[in-house]
Amino acid sequence: MSILVVGSAALDSVETPTGRVENALGGSAIYFSTAASFFTESIRMVAVVGDDFPQEHVAFLESRRINIEGLERVEGGRTFRWGGRYTDDLNSASTLFTDLNVYGDFQPKLPEPYRDTPYVFLANINPELQLNVLEQVNRPKLVVCDTMNLWINTSRVALMQTLEKVDILILNDSEARLLTGEDNLISAAKKILTCGPSRVIVKKGEHGAISLTETTFFSAPAHPLESVCDPTGAGDSFAGGFLGHVASVGNTAEETIRQAIIYGTIVASFNVEDFSLERQRILKRAEIDRRYEELRESTRY
Repeated sequence: MSILVVGSAALDSVETPTGRVENALGGSAIYFSTAASFFTESIRMVAVVGDDFPQEHVAFLESRRINIEGLERVEGGRTFRWGGRYTDDLNSASTLFTDLNVYGDFQPKLPEPYRDTPYVFLANINPELQLNVLEQVNRPKLVVCDTMNLWINTSRVALMQTLEKVDILILNDSEARLLTGEDNLISAAKKILTCGPSRVIVKKGEHGAISLTETTFFSAPAHPLESVCDPTGAGDSFAGGFLGHVASVGNTAEETIRQAIIYGTIVASFNVEDFSLERQRILKRAEIDRRYEELRESTRY
């Protein structure tokens, strides 16, 4: 089934202990769409770029069968650019610069065919824009939402209104603690459940992820890696693998959700092995499935 994603398209400059890249393809909508494309051939992306966005990136998206009718190109505008540096602690980056450019005036406009998409992913854009998107879609089967520290601190009212309208919230451990004021992640997730979502998925980086509903709990390990090149986009890749699998199966049963979390973990593990989307460019579905089985075997007892 089809997936709608609304988020950012960016050109990233990233430094890590293993090297650096400049103006590399990035953005939440890009990472999500690429990851989801391993599971479904119907991904509808909404984002905005300037006329400086390289045509080679457009060609890459088209090669992954990503529908870019909703990719707005602003004449004379410059694409959103972000620069960050990771030190030995690869769990967080120090921001070197953020140039919003055309992204600063982004107002998502869904093409008419996009409005009936059954699966919706609201990437970590301003919650007011997430609410705007929800007003444009027609009775989606599942709405999954992401957020970040910036919106928790600056747009909490709109974020809480958004949470009332979504089915699943995905966020990382520090965001869960910031949003709820709870140090314990189980307590934090349970508190978020009272705000509207029927499920909360908390990402814990190299320690995997947990999923909670009012009646279920699931803990997923991360795939063990000996080295990490670039963590940028790992969270959006997780979300893409997660919702891509759910859409491919076509149901939201607990078994499907648990499998989807593992698939999300696996795609994210590949993403961090190289800068930008370089690893995903050459990644094959067979490699994903093989690593999925390896993780299943490593946790069997």
